[in-house]
Amino acid sequence: QVQLAESGGGLVQPGGSLRLSCAASGSFYRLNAMGWYRQGPGKQRELVAVAASGGSRNYADSVKGRFTISRDNAKNTVYLQMNSLKPEDTAVYYCNLHDSDIRRDYWGQGTQVTVSS
Repeated sequence: QVQLAESGGGLVQPGGSLRLSCAASGSFYRLNAMGWYRQGPGKQRELVAVAASGGSRNYADSVKGRFTISRDNAKNTVYLQMNSLKPEDTAVYYCNLHDSDIRRDYWGQGTQVTVSS
């Protein structure tokens, strides 16, 4: 059983910063991708950023230059540093782990990020 524990969401003013963390526990393949998705009010869930265990990083165009994803493989933890936050970044952010061996996705419970003055 894989579990993903998220933390770091909250309320922030436009232009502010937040850092999300997600720690994975359980049994999963060492070659995997960990990332963040988000779902805003009335919107579909969308990819924000993903970090593969091999080192590659990918970002949604809307967050490039503002968000940075990083991971600590020794701790099975992924981070999302969010700077210059905008009201349109308001969403529930979900941590994801994609097990490349069995091609299965695991999800965290979600953490709310609200950007408002």
